[in-house]
Amino acid sequence: MEFPENRPKFILYNLCFIIPFCCILPDKKLTNTVKTQELIAKYNSPANFFNRELSWLEFNRRVLEEALNPDAPLLEKVKFLSIFFSNLDEFYMIRVSGLKEQILEKRQKETIDGMDTMQQIEAIERSLEPILNQANNLWNDVIRHRLADEGIIIHTFNHELKRPDGFSQEEIEIIDDHFDKYIYPILTPLATDPGRPFPHISNLSLSFAIKVRSPKGEEHFARVKVPAGKGLNRLYRIDEILSKKLNSGPVRNSPVRFLWLGDFIKCNLHKLFPGMTIEGAYRFRVTRDTDIEILEDEADDLLNLVEKNIKQRKFGQVVRLEVESKIPEDMLDLLVENLEIGRESVHLLPGAMALSDIMSLYDLPFPHLKNKPFYSQKHKHFDEETDLFAVIKKNEVLLHHPYHSFSPVVDFIKQAAADPDVLAIKQTLYRVGSNSPVVRALIEAAEAGKQVAVLVELKARFDEENNIKWARELEQVGAHVVYGLLGLKTHAKMTLVVRREQSGIKRYVHLATGNYNATTSRMYTDMGYFTTDKDICSDVTEVFNFLTGYSKQTQFRKLFVAPFSLRTKLLDLIFTEIDHAVKGREARIIFKANALVDPAIICALYEASNAGVKIDLIIRGICCLVPGVPGLSENIRVISIVGRFLEHHRIYYINNNGEEMIYLSSADLMQRNLDGRVELAFPIEDPTIKKYIKSKVLFVMLNDNVKARLLDNNMTYTNLKPKVDEKPLDSQEWLMHESMRKSAKRKKKK
Repeated sequence: MEFPENRPKFILYNLCFIIPFCCILPDKKLTNTVKTQELIAKYNSPANFFNRELSWLEFNRRVLEEALNPDAPLLEKVKFLSIFFSNLDEFYMIRVSGLKEQILEKRQKETIDGMDTMQQIEAIERSLEPILNQANNLWNDVIRHRLADEGIIIHTFNHELKRPDGFSQEEIEIIDDHFDKYIYPILTPLATDPGRPFPHISNLSLSFAIKVRSPKGEEHFARVKVPAGKGLNRLYRIDEILSKKLNSGPVRNSPVRFLWLGDFIKCNLHKLFPGMTIEGAYRFRVTRDTDIEILEDEADDLLNLVEKNIKQRKFGQVVRLEVESKIPEDMLDLLVENLEIGRESVHLLPGAMALSDIMSLYDLPFPHLKNKPFYSQKHKHFDEETDLFAVIKKNEVLLHHPYHSFSPVVDFIKQAAADPDVLAIKQTLYRVGSNSPVVRALIEAAEAGKQVAVLVELKARFDEENNIKWARELEQVGAHVVYGLLGLKTHAKMTLVVRREQSGIKRYVHLATGNYNATTSRMYTDMGYFTTDKDICSDVTEVFNFLTGYSKQTQFRKLFVAPFSLRTKLLDLIFTEIDHAVKGREARIIFKANALVDPAIICALYEASNAGVKIDLIIRGICCLVPGVPGLSENIRVISIVGRFLEHHRIYYINNNGEEMIYLSSADLMQRNLDGRVELAFPIEDPTIKKYIKSKVLFVMLNDNVKARLLDNNMTYTNLKPKVDEKPLDSQEWLMHESMRKSAKRKKKK
């Protein structure tokens, strides 16, 4: 196929994923691919796409807005501000590092929005500066003072007195003594001179750059790392130390007092450099590239390779340097030179640094400063029956987390482990957490002699160490453990239980949009689905055979499976609605996902809009589609909901001329999900469940006028507000209330 010379490279990039599978799929796939190519060519213009990285920054701005919300309880503000900074760390470690790597390797490429790599980096820094200033000002000028008003005091360092403010002389002596006994022995001052080279600065560690002067007037540079680990929280609890030494005991309503560990060290730096004069000490923090490439095709043992790569993260290229704004130019020059980073990658910050660590404040027992607690409710089917197999055999069951409890998922594995009639359990694990009841149940099953096969995805970013730990524990009890497919991450969430019953072998399946993680199930909105549908059970069995063996299965009965058919099938859903619209029928698309980046999907949605299809997109994070443009996307509305829970489930709905179709999926609308991962989308066919998803989830979210933000064609999000005749509707609050109402109604009946 020929392309005009001015056609951006993204077309070829996108098609390289689509074309390879054409030869193994039916003619419909070929037709679909040709149609997709035509649409990409038709809508190929940088003006038709938002930049991915800048769209992500807008998402993180929405997270910050939750901390800025005047109606939010104080510790909820703290939580969202911490998440904002944690998100930003990961953005630099993965996305910005990737851009800088392209420049170093001289392989810059133009994105779908027409920006080259250097332009993106410049735009990121330019866009981030006001957001970062707003976040730091929020902490320094607002939250810290409001915390003090509530009895949560974070003492600050007095530069003139060289001691923390707010302590009596007696208290200073006590905390100095504590420093000498418990902190001083841990610290290691590292000098820099011809005999002692500039030390390695580990990723995200906080350090002091220190200038000292000898009695002879010679200036020297040294570095002291602020330690981290057990008992060494960045916010160091001081009131407990003082009350213990003063024998005062805890006093009702007495303030909770903290001192930044860095300030604690700064007050005592003279003890590390006796005989020297400290001219200045300034905090700095380094962010490194942690997205280490794993060359799987060269690996004899993937587990060992991933372990080695985790260690290599400590030595990745420096991509960001955060420094106290008062640092002298000569010291900043020294840091920049030795860390081999450009001035454009230096962030000068006022006050405290690494504010992701303030999340520890959220654990304080101040319930009046938090949202009213919400407790997940039992699903009605599991509330009435303890035999999970009997329930699932009788009903298809949808769990909507966190509104429904995650416990039936854990109980499903536990019951399978204990049931003598269960022959086998197969499961995929992506992010399961450090203390996983799901994995413990799988271990019990293997110990009970069941056939247990588990795909543990070792390449789940930042969860590699947990997953290695669980993989080894499962192997030790005799489970069959595989680590994924060459070149593909396994992101699909599925469990298969094979049981011997009077009627013969029976299969039970659980499919989900989110991870098998009991902790995040209380914070993320996700859906899990129990079924004994024969076609789905057969499909899941064959997907497991593909994952664990040498199956070449590429076609399935009901499941859409990436990288084989998911892209094509999602495009088919869009093309179906286009066909209905062209024929004058009612046509409606509602897609809910975490991200919309894929050019082919975006171009198909543009075509649907121009055909008259009404399109609603609920995209929490990155959205590269430009909505509301006449002649392009005037029928497309995009909202984002950032609230108490992280919106995480993916739901794909089309009206289909009244014969509605709904698919739930583990996959977002991104190239990496559709082409570079094993993902699933599964149909919801039960009329009652379909009605719930449509009317009680999608339509409720589309009518949210409290937490929803509307995206315009300038990449600006506007908070939606109730109209004059409307009541406020916070979709998450409504779903919590509805869940509790139904549960209370059932209890009343009993």
